Amino acid sequence: MAGFTHVLVPLDGSALAEQALPLALTLVKAFNSKLTLLRATDFLHPTLLAPHLSSVTAEAIANAYEHCALEAKLYLHQVRNELHQRGVKVEILLEDAQPAEAIIDAATRHEVDCIVMSTHGRSGLARWTMGSVADKVVHRAPCPVLLVRQHNETGEEALPQMLDRLLSGKE
Repeated sequence: MAGFTHVLVPLDGSALAEQALPLALTLVKAFNSKLTLLRATDFLHPTLLAPHLSSVTAEAIANAYEHCALEAKLYLHQVRNELHQRGVKVEILLEDAQPAEAIIDAATRHEVDCIVMSTHGRSGLARWTMGSVADKVVHRAPCPVLLVRQHNETGEEALPQMLDRLLSGKE
């Protein structure tokens, strides 16, 4: 069985998103896969608004954009360095796009064959009004998507059973 050769983990800088890492690391180790971490900044680029803003406002937005991009880049480097210390090779991607679009696009462009991500667990009106990144990714991704639920504190509780089913071909 070939398994997964390239695993993508989208991160947004939150501890919740990082709950997907234990499952992803287990898959990476089990299949000797490549691991890529993705961060989508989802920040409206200042040049799109510039014609409609005063120069002071446009400059403030440009500074906020640069700060957001720098923070995202530093965060990805920090997570990569922590994983490198644990012996895991990691690539990072920083995309300036809406999260679902960035995830789907990265999975397609980089020939990812498994996406592991956390879900915020929204339902009802909150999900309808804010949308669900996980839902969009699940329905449009070019590969399997494994979701780690918000209430799963470590993301590791179901790993042995899930891996047994995956490796035995029962799922």
